[in-house]
Amino acid sequence: MEAFLAEARSLLAELVAIPSVSAEGRALREGAEKVAGVLEGLGLAPELHEGYGPPVVYAEGGEGERTLLFYNHYDVQPPDPLELWDTDPFALVERDGAWWGRGAHDDKGELVARVMALKLFQKKHGFLPRVKFVVEGEEEVGSPHLEAYVADKKDLLRADAILWEAGGVDAKDRPYLYAGLKGIVALELKVRTAAFDLHSSFGAVVENPIYRLSRALASLRDEEGRVLIPGFYDRVRPLTPLEMEVLAEIPDESEALREAFGVKDFLGGARGLDFNQRLYAEPCVNYNGFHAGYGGPGSKTVLPAEARAKLDFRLVPDQDPEEVPGLLRRHLEAQGFHDVEVVVLEKGERPARSDLAHPFVALARRALEEAFGEKAVLYPNMAGSGPMHPFLHHLHAPAVGLGVGYPGSRVHSPNEHIRIRDFERGVRAILRLLELFFLDR
Repeated sequence: MEAFLAEARSLLAELVAIPSVSAEGRALREGAEKVAGVLEGLGLAPELHEGYGPPVVYAEGGEGERTLLFYNHYDVQPPDPLELWDTDPFALVERDGAWWGRGAHDDKGELVARVMALKLFQKKHGFLPRVKFVVEGEEEVGSPHLEAYVADKKDLLRADAILWEAGGVDAKDRPYLYAGLKGIVALELKVRTAAFDLHSSFGAVVENPIYRLSRALASLRDEEGRVLIPGFYDRVRPLTPLEMEVLAEIPDESEALREAFGVKDFLGGARGLDFNQRLYAEPCVNYNGFHAGYGGPGSKTVLPAEARAKLDFRLVPDQDPEEVPGLLRRHLEAQGFHDVEVVVLEKGERPARSDLAHPFVALARRALEEAFGEKAVLYPNMAGSGPMHPFLHHLHAPAVGLGVGYPGSRVHSPNEHIRIRDFERGVRAILRLLELFFLDR
């Protein structure tokens, strides 16, 4: 086991050292080439597919009647704010039973876990199973080119099932898996009421953009979080009896999360099934940031000329991210906010959910339970978003996510890390899934 972990750590250190920050366009080709080399070392035949943003790393190889496709990404979030990191974000560090660094979990640690599981399978069974990899470099900026890539390459990517990029254990250390992801569309609202910032005394006669924009934002949802935009819920697909059953089986972590987050209560006092249904199966609007006026030390008597707010909508099947901006504009105009400009910040991602009755879902759950020795928690989809929809739509194959993280991994935050014991258990689960899928035993 020591040699196994040493190899995994060395491989992860090489990947973490590459600052492949897609938001800044940094080191993306270098990241792609490194991943291609890793997959070639596994015995696969890698290719860099150009013309879809940063290079998409595709690789395939192995033998068998079935094919399993792995989706991962080599790009990471910006490390900022750097002063909050205890160590260099792009130098892997081992301490306190964990590996620390940007991408240690999301998603370079997950990619290494899959590579190591395949190496263990090959060592144990004497051959490499029939697998394919798609490793992109734009996941952290919404995967704007991936839908076109999957549509163009659907025949090449054809597989019987898909293992999605990440997963892990929950707050109670229970293993979990998921069969879908919410969609997302990110927007910015802008209001300008003057040509330039004014002396605050003019607040007696000049409209303040902060007031206008705050009223516009308040009109988008009620006190319990329900979106008030007409037509927003029209496309929401009703939950099936099986999906409702799975939601009801998810352990109630609401109180533990309330304490961990330091919040007084959840919207609408949500607990139990209501909490799970809201978080995993209902859409929402969230405000990411509000920017206007003076925020420095002391006071500055100013009437700002402009106010801006960033927000995102999380969507569920079958909502369309391309439809949401139009619905939002019509709502604002109907409410009298003709002066509020709506700007789409990035191409949205459609929501996706695999059929929970598909045998691959049960197979993945069994693999987790055999590796961990306890019941695994199944989520119909996670609360977060990702580019799963093109794979389900074009390949007609189920996708399931499981992996090596835990709630404290600090994904997208300073001091990102994975616990080594979670990595070990996650690799064992992936290995077991490979055995069940390819060997039927």
